[in-house]
This record gives sequence, structure tokens and C-alpha cells, in this order.
Amino acid sequence: MIKATQLSKRYDGITALHALDLHVGRGEIFCLLGPNGAGKTTTINLFLGFLAPDGGTAEINGLEVSRHLLETKRYLAYIPEQVNLYRNLSGLENLAYFSALAGHAYSRRELLDFLIEAGLTEAVAMRPAHTYSKGMRQKVGIAAALAKDARALLLDEPTSGLDPAASHEFSQSLRKLAERGVAVLMTTHDLYRAQDVASRVGIMKQGRLLTVQAPGELSHADLESLYLEHVQ
Repeated sequence: MIKATQLSKRYDGITALHALDLHVGRGEIFCLLGPNGAGKTTTINLFLGFLAPDGGTAEINGLEVSRHLLETKRYLAYIPEQVNLYRNLSGLENLAYFSALAGHAYSRRELLDFLIEAGLTEAVAMRPAHTYSKGMRQKVGIAAALAKDARALLLDEPTSGLDPAASHEFSQSLRKLAERGVAVLMTTHDLYRAQDVASRVGIMKQGRLLTVQAPGELSHADLESLYLEHVQ
């Protein structure tokens, strides 16, 4: 569903991403770990079509992103570190607007059900977005992915700044999406969350994917040691 083949990107002659080979299948959660500047966000932006590759290909649902910019976006949902909502609109109104942009027409009840499935209460869904915590805004992002019926979900540091309870709830939402068959690619600095939620983790440094592991086979301490071994 999400596939990179020898994917590369350079900025001003400096290679930010070196011949990345990566595949995330349906129902899989793949976490990219690495320090700032490792190439994680560049990878996400190449899959989104925000950047053009200098080599190789990025594919969504079998389509090369650079050749099918609009069509690949039909299958994609994206949750950045900060989900931007219209402050004076409620969570429900924001979701209705985003769904309409994606070409979907839902009833009020259906929209509320998406928000509730994402973890918001009906009362919170009716409040203006300027009253929302970061965790609440992220849940609206999850609801938007549900409403879009996205097949692939890209996330860039989505749990940064969340308290442990909100981060745990976010992980539960990701698992539900994976159970629906959504392919999830997430960048994160949160080793604990990656070990908890990921099907596989990849460790990046200086634009290179150094190793891929199944965190279920590792303790948190083992994953931390592996991470430090590769990035120090």
C-alpha cells in the first residue's frame, strides 16, 4: 500500500534521503525512528507529494505519487504534529467541512459517530475547536481519516506533546485503523509508543534506513539499546 523504491532526495547538493526501500502493507503500523535530520519528515513529504524525488519512486496503492498526485491523495489521510482546525467551528463542523472537501456527504449522526469512534464525546464534538487540547485535535484528525475511508495514513510526530493518557488513546485509535486494513506510516521520537503500537520499526540516521525490527520481539530496553547503538 505504501512503498518506496530507491527513494532519494537532495537539498542544495546534500542528500537528505539515500535510496530508501520501504513497504507498509494493509493493516500494518510502521514507525520510523531517528533523530532530527534523519530524513523522516522528508520521507513523509515525498509520499504526500509535497516534494519531488531526485531518484527512485514513492507509491500509494500501486500508483507513483509524482505521476498521480491527485489520485493518490484519494487514498491518503495525513495527521501532522499539530492538527489545524478552524478555531470558531466545532469539531463536528470541522469534520463536516473536511469530509465535504474530500467529496463525501455524511449526515450529522454519521459525522458524530466518526468522532465518537475516534475517542471524542458528543459533548466535546459540539464545542468550538479553540477549546480543544492537542489530543482532542488529533482525534478530529483520526475521525477525518475514518470519514475519508483512507487506505493509507501518514503521521509526522503525532504524539509529540501528548500526555501519557492521550498518547495511549491515540495508539488505540491507530490499532483500530490498522484492524480496518489501513496501512499506517508514522514518524516519532517516542520509543515507548513505537514499541507499544508498531508492527515494525525502522531506525533512520542521516537519510539512511539502518535497520528494521519487529518490536514485539524486543523489550523497551532492547529497543532503546538498539536505537542508541545506531544513532550515536
